[in-house]
Amino acid sequence: MSRMVMTMERWDLIIVGAGPAGLTAGLYGARSGLKTLVLDEKMPGGAVADAPLVENYPGFGAISGSELADKMAEHCKKAGANINELERVVELDLKGEKKSVKTTRAVYTASAVIIASGSHHRTLGVPGEAEFRGRGVSYCTLCDGTLFKGRNVLVVGGGNSAVVSARYLANVASSVKLAHRRDQLRAEQALVEDLIAQGVEIMWNTELKEVKGDTRVKGVVLVNNRTGETKEISVDGVFVQVGEAPNSQIAEEAGIEVDKAGYIVVDSRQRTNISGVYAAGDVTNGTVKQIGTAVGQAIIAASEAFGYIKRPYYYKA
Repeated sequence: MSRMVMTMERWDLIIVGAGPAGLTAGLYGARSGLKTLVLDEKMPGGAVADAPLVENYPGFGAISGSELADKMAEHCKKAGANINELERVVELDLKGEKKSVKTTRAVYTASAVIIASGSHHRTLGVPGEAEFRGRGVSYCTLCDGTLFKGRNVLVVGGGNSAVVSARYLANVASSVKLAHRRDQLRAEQALVEDLIAQGVEIMWNTELKEVKGDTRVKGVVLVNNRTGETKEISVDGVFVQVGEAPNSQIAEEAGIEVDKAGYIVVDSRQRTNISGVYAAGDVTNGTVKQIGTAVGQAIIAASEAFGYIKRPYYYKA
């Protein structure tokens, strides 16, 4: 049996991930004259493409996440970067001057690498959650929200993503409840005010304990963590919006330092513990996870990568 021979390609800069951070790094890398490749196992856009509405990105009063992602990808390509979508990175070899990135299709080498692999939705780990995933349990409001037109839904979470999801669903579903385990939401005040104005019922100090149903979700079991009271309510859908976890496993396996939560540790210049390797966006230990901060980190990372590769007179390693 013949063995498949993977092609080898040489680049100046390889970026792992095509969310806002990866696309911004690709834009700046290409504009600086670097031969730049962006890789992503999915379509360009990352988590922002799943956002029903983005209202806090400068210059856009309100724009859908998918439209913003498309604009970023188009800008990145126009600058000259190559974006290979639906190509998953499986292994990194970051030792020495020449870095190696192995994917499901090929092996690439580069002088510098930027990790912008983002994060994935956290799960609650409660009974019924995994069983009914795709059958009433969802983590993507934009993807699945229209399936619940005229139905009763529950959103779980207390941050911006949970509130934005609940607001979006309020225009689709007949009834929307938001369950939050604390007595105060973490979301921006402007979002919370709109949520209340839309008549979404907020269930304070409430945790989801079980998802129930037959072939699809029929209800949930909730507990008030202050009083201990347990109750079961009927819902057709559950949207889990309780934050993200970093996609850092491959980076960690390659020797990149991560913190106790799995986020890649970077300094003020987005440098990791490995020379010539940078990180940006939600995969890093940055304190604020927003599109704007991902973009800013990516600009720094790409600028540092350019300095590392070309070493202009002003660059200090």
